[in-house]
Amino acid sequence: MSDWKQIVLGDLLTRVRRKVAVEAGVTYPAVSVQMYGRGLGEKEPFVGGVSKYTTLNTVRENDVVLRTITAFEAPVGVARAEHDGAHVSGVFITYEVDPSALPEFLGLYFQTPVFWDEMRDRASGTVLRRKTISDASFRAIPFTLPPLPTQERIVEVIGAVDDQITALDAEEGALTAVLRRRRADLITDPTGKAVRAEHAFDFSTGVRRTPDRAAGPYMTPYLRSANVGYGTLDLSDVLEMNFDPAEREKFGLRYGDVVVSEGSASANAVGMPAMWRNELPAPVCTQMTLLRLRALEGVCIPEFVYHWSMWAYESRAFLDVAGGTNIKHISAKRSKGMAVHLPSLDHQREIAVELDAMESALEATRAEAARLGEVRAVLRSELLNHTIDIEPADLEV
Repeated sequence: MSDWKQIVLGDLLTRVRRKVAVEAGVTYPAVSVQMYGRGLGEKEPFVGGVSKYTTLNTVRENDVVLRTITAFEAPVGVARAEHDGAHVSGVFITYEVDPSALPEFLGLYFQTPVFWDEMRDRASGTVLRRKTISDASFRAIPFTLPPLPTQERIVEVIGAVDDQITALDAEEGALTAVLRRRRADLITDPTGKAVRAEHAFDFSTGVRRTPDRAAGPYMTPYLRSANVGYGTLDLSDVLEMNFDPAEREKFGLRYGDVVVSEGSASANAVGMPAMWRNELPAPVCTQMTLLRLRALEGVCIPEFVYHWSMWAYESRAFLDVAGGTNIKHISAKRSKGMAVHLPSLDHQREIAVELDAMESALEATRAEAARLGEVRAVLRSELLNHTIDIEPADLEV
């Protein structure tokens, strides 16, 4: 590691000011800097006469851009070609990079926990959301710089992993589109018997839990809207309240029940469903913010209820029956009147097998992308701290 130099960021970065006077009526494209080294992103442009700023700073490709406020979030990134000519306000600092360092290599360093810790430790101020970092403190961050050929090879290796992740993300998008189209075709098949939803599913809502039920002899986990995602359940933050035995019987979940988020200020969250598969030991109940759909025995199967609910969310059919203005809300009463094309039980099972298989393929793709993301994080850190020794031309991914 003798050819890796112990330096500080200031040895590589030169502050540059490309000031632009803001003129009334002129629109200036803008960029923001994302947290934890995730790079730059577009933001709403500045408009002269509307924006409060009288001067802006121009960004050029390969600039390092630092947002000085909320410094504990490590908001530093490298400008790409698509950011060239965009503008930032005075709370950002722009730097040109010395030729001895690749901007892309610095971009990888900004994604490491070591750098995040340095930014957090150097942030100053009393109000967390306004903690800032100065130009001098930022440029004083220690850094280990390998020779340019080694930098190029590290960027190449991580780039190869990134290409694989991008390909998997594209595959996930294609599989999602195919699944949604196929689900719509099967769920809305006109050959199915047209019935009201209440004749296919049992509808119920949970019960409101208030602070006075935060203790008692029957403390019980319960789900709320925050636990329900798009076909998924987040059980990392399940709350408990007192549900007596009668309430547990009435509001307790059974395997195959579908829980639907009833209301939200965000239209995208209205009607979001997920299936309960006994992920936690019984009893588990539901709060009133969730609508519960249960298959009527002998009429339909739980998997059909799930896929119908997914279709109702994807097609915005749930949103169409939601009431309210600022906060949309689905009620059991409104949902009961929704149309269901109900096939035979055998056909429901065939539909479930097909759609479940497609969902499994989609989940496998997501899991592979997530696994590669974890590999990338470890590989990036070990390459940058020289735990893994890399030869400029020999290492294979």
